[in-house]
Amino acid sequence: MNSRNLVKLFLTTLLIGGVTGGVVGFLARWSEFKPYFSSFEVSAVLSTFIWLFGVGLIFSVISQAGFFAYLTIHRFGLGIFKSASLWNAVQLVLILFVVFDLVYLRYLSFGSGEGISSYIVLALVVLTAGLITAYFKMKQTNKQSFIPALFFMVVVTVLEWVPVLKTNDEGWLYFMLFPLLVCNAYQLLVLGKLIEISQKELADRRERKQTPAKGKMKAGQLGKGS
Repeated sequence: MNSRNLVKLFLTTLLIGGVTGGVVGFLARWSEFKPYFSSFEVSAVLSTFIWLFGVGLIFSVISQAGFFAYLTIHRFGLGIFKSASLWNAVQLVLILFVVFDLVYLRYLSFGSGEGISSYIVLALVVLTAGLITAYFKMKQTNKQSFIPALFFMVVVTVLEWVPVLKTNDEGWLYFMLFPLLVCNAYQLLVLGKLIEISQKELADRRERKQTPAKGKMKAGQLGKGS
């Protein structure tokens, strides 16, 4: 990918994270911000949205760092296991392990006196988002991309989400989760298109450089023959 499209990916993902953070932040923490709307405090609503937007930008940066880290890890994994099928099997085991831990370990830490259903629902939200994104990624490319896409959407998202998971604040859990999921899904699905555009731009640039050179060569040959 060329630098122009890399910057484009960074900025668009940043904007998506900010907007998603602003919208989801109000919904996830509605009980806290509801009085601003009921009393029509426009300045309070705008200042709060700007703050939520800024936090969403931070979530977006975390998402992008995780995405490029996974691209590196994925290459290492392919190199170590020497087989895409074997590496996919390892990733599948890690996905199952992380989903189980997301439910069981969190329930052990925070679930005293309450049911496990809320912990299962949260894990299902992550897994469902991962399955949907992986399906569309598979449609874009091939069947081999399904497990890596699911691994990124589940395992990497949970790792990025760890700081808030440790606090177990429900408002913050959803506030951080959805910007991460949206940013991660966007990067995963748009990456192939941006690489294709970059390759096309590179080919066009090479063609433009070769065309004047051919024109000069023909003019030189014409001069020799006269």
